[in-house]
Amino acid sequence: MTPLLEIQDLKKYFPFKRGYFSSREATVHAVDGVTLQIGEGETLGLAGESGCGKSTLGRLVLGLVEPTAGKVLFQGKDVFGLSRDQRRALRSKMQIIFQDPYSSLNPRMKVGDIVGEGLLIHERLDRRRRREMVALLLERVGIPASMIDRYPHEFSGGQRQRIGIARALICNPRFIVADEPISALDVSIQAQVINLLLELRKEYRLACLFIAHDLRVVGYISDRVAIMYLGRIMEVAPSPEIMNNPLHPYTQALLTALPVPSVRDRKKRASVVGDVPSPVDLPPGCRFWGRCPYKLPPCHGENPELREVLPNHFVACHLHHH
Repeated sequence: MTPLLEIQDLKKYFPFKRGYFSSREATVHAVDGVTLQIGEGETLGLAGESGCGKSTLGRLVLGLVEPTAGKVLFQGKDVFGLSRDQRRALRSKMQIIFQDPYSSLNPRMKVGDIVGEGLLIHERLDRRRRREMVALLLERVGIPASMIDRYPHEFSGGQRQRIGIARALICNPRFIVADEPISALDVSIQAQVINLLLELRKEYRLACLFIAHDLRVVGYISDRVAIMYLGRIMEVAPSPEIMNNPLHPYTQALLTALPVPSVRDRKKRASVVGDVPSPVDLPPGCRFWGRCPYKLPPCHGENPELREVLPNHFVACHLHHH
């Protein structure tokens, strides 16, 4: 069966000058050869430390950023090979939920107009029908329809994120990128929004790329999890497999860093040392080589490919390629 979304060897490099008066150029390797698939109705979680390229990958998938190389296929069609009109029509099927629920909402527009804007662009419905559909969807995400004519500043952070979710769903998309949708919310609100996303995913039969740095949240909401580090995918596996049997040392380090109720519950795994290298001056070989406690001689010069080492469990690590 053809997956809904295919990412094929996707790369995005950002060239820049090293200094204001310098002519020397350098390149940020934000996304460097990512290959992934997302099936119909599947949620793929994408986890990793800040600056590893997660959000850039999400924007590449939606066609909001042009790639340096590689392809994104949605329903078998190359997103970057479409004409402007074709890409515009595709936007109704591919939507995004942003991280900051306030800055992503126009403060000068009423909530009803914000949520209904997609219908105005893609469906060309009259104002009365748009208001009816917006009111129903606002109620579904937990916002009273009586608040349809209020402005974003009149809502709490959790309510604004619900409005952002409604805006993403109004055109009945097939695929959504959720870019750290709960990181700006209070802890007490995060669980409510996560459970709402789970309900809506089943109700609308949505496929989703769920991006977050908290591996526990990613594991809870996702069917499969991909671990990203410095622009590359280190490990991909079903969610229970990632949480219970992580193979890559970086995945193990992320799990070890999660807070636990008791020190006795903490699994004994070697912790990583040092800071994340600059995406400009990338180390040769494996991206994780300089921080890995299990490094082997090939790690320094040979970049490991993502390979299936267990059923549906892929890892890019020389430890598991011998």
